[in-house]
Amino acid sequence: MPGFVLLVRKRAAGELASADQAMRIGITVSKKVGNAVVRNRMKRRFRALAAEMLPEIGIAGADHVLIGRASGIERPFDDLRSDMAKALRKVAR
Repeated sequence: MPGFVLLVRKRAAGELASADQAMRIGITVSKKVGNAVVRNRMKRRFRALAAEMLPEIGIAGADHVLIGRASGIERPFDDLRSDMAKALRKVAR
């Protein structure tokens, strides 16, 4: 089971500034996942994951939201990377 849920929403033409195709990222981790230390660790891992993968395979002009799940706390970073690639490929269709 992946350690996160990925939501992607393409911004409408009215929401885009002239030729603004920047990708935006939002990260949220609920208190149900753990205490502040655990949540902040997950957010740091998600930021690193997004910085690594979104420039290559993210969707231009879209908002990407990562919602952390409890299964992602101790999930190896390589597994998170493969989950992100799979999710982005699925969304791109």
